[in-house]
Amino acid sequence: MLIAKPGLDGHDKGARVLTLALRDAGMAVVYTGLHQTPEQVVAAALQEDVDVIGLSMLSGAHVPLTAAVRSEMDAAGLGDVGLVVGGVIPRRDVPQLQALGVDHVFPVGSDLGEIVTRIRALVAAKRGVAAS
Repeated sequence: MLIAKPGLDGHDKGARVLTLALRDAGMAVVYTGLHQTPEQVVAAALQEDVDVIGLSMLSGAHVPLTAAVRSEMDAAGLGDVGLVVGGVIPRRDVPQLQALGVDHVFPVGSDLGEIVTRIRALVAAKRGVAAS
């Protein structure tokens, strides 16, 4: 799993907490750090051969940044990689994110255990195996 902070958002406490929670759950997680471009996010996903890209965003630019990441993913042949988005995401924007191919949206305050469960299920579905 790759956790990325695209754009100019400089707040990464949630991304770091999620990274640790996923690692504690036994997942291999790469955190890219702050201020990543969509191209950098996808390049890291390719290099690390991840099953899921997680975008953490608090800046309000979640729709255009997600669209840019999805476009880069498609151009790089990563259509089979899961895409999840978390952060300050208004409910009204969830359908638009889903239309872009986002598998799950995790708003601020989402339960870490639920995030772990959903990501495990997503990876299992992408791999065509039963979730563990």
